[in-house]
Amino acid sequence: QVQLVESGGGSVQAGGSLRLACAVSGYVDSSHCMAWFRQAPGKEREGVATISGGGRSIYADSVKGRFTISRDNAKNTLYLQMNSLGPEDTAMYYCAAWAPRWYGCSREVSDVNYWGQGTQVTVSS
Repeated sequence: QVQLVESGGGSVQAGGSLRLACAVSGYVDSSHCMAWFRQAPGKEREGVATISGGGRSIYADSVKGRFTISRDNAKNTLYLQMNSLGPEDTAMYYCAAWAPRWYGCSREVSDVNYWGQGTQVTVSS
């Protein structure tokens, strides 16, 4: 059974930083795609950042240059470093994992096999 457990969310003022972590257990290995998604109230869940087993990462345009995704396969942990946070980043953040498709790792909700329970990030202006 796969479990993804997020931590590191909280409340921060605009311009601040947070680092999210996702502890992975079960059958998710280093070849799996891993990602962070977020969902704000009244909005659809969106892909924020994805990292492949080889370390290639892709980002939503809205977070490029501010967020950095990384993974430590030895510790079975996924991270998201978030800098220069703004109120528009307020959302529930979810860790996700899936086996890579023939086209690689995307930022599509439909590709995801496993979800964490989410961690709330609130940014005040």
